[in-house]
Amino acid sequence: MSDFIHPEFLTMSIRLLLALVLSGIIGFEREINKHSAGFRTHILVGVSSCLMMLLSLYGFEEYTNNFAGEVRFDPARIPSYVISGIGFLGAGTIIVTGVTVKGLTTAASIWAVAGLGLVVGIGMIDIAILTTIIIFFSLFFLNNIERIISKRGRRRKLEIIVTDLSIVDQIFIHFNSHDVTVRNFHLEKDQSDGSDGAVIIIADISIGKDTVLNDVCYDLLEIDQIKQVKEVEQV
Repeated sequence: MSDFIHPEFLTMSIRLLLALVLSGIIGFEREINKHSAGFRTHILVGVSSCLMMLLSLYGFEEYTNNFAGEVRFDPARIPSYVISGIGFLGAGTIIVTGVTVKGLTTAASIWAVAGLGLVVGIGMIDIAILTTIIIFFSLFFLNNIERIISKRGRRRKLEIIVTDLSIVDQIFIHFNSHDVTVRNFHLEKDQSDGSDGAVIIIADISIGKDTVLNDVCYDLLEIDQIKQVKEVEQV
């Protein structure tokens, strides 16, 4: 039986399980926020990275012991390939739509989990736990702070000239579909010549993190009763 069980089996098992737990914590945050790479993906990356680190540390002991002085051993060689290779997996989580980029944080978390697996594999347990706390805090708590800041920084004011006020409800439905929140709005009469009784809607809005204002405006102009849409400077 001893021929099949490595002398360091208990140590390696503990490290693999710890890698599972730590990477699972990071993946849990991505999972509850419905990102492309979630719980299972992060666990697989973390545990696999730990496995590669254990392979580098313990997998070649027989050769280094039997051919001492003849075999040059570099324990950092396999981990270096893990770090560079994980970039391909991370790139697969990044989605580019027009000028909007999604998945960068998830790609970074996958790369970080790979690092966690390597650190756990080599036995730096204390620093691995501290790093997990930092990463989880950054993803879970700072994400809420970022949303608050981004909402404040993404307030806009639109001037919409319409010929029929009955389409106001349609405009609100359109805003909701684009993750646009109307904070306030008021009506003004269009004083321009040949307005045909047109009305100006001044809307104070907040746009979502991934919302492109130009797309919102272009889509509004598809409505026949809307003559013009433009952004105005806030006073």
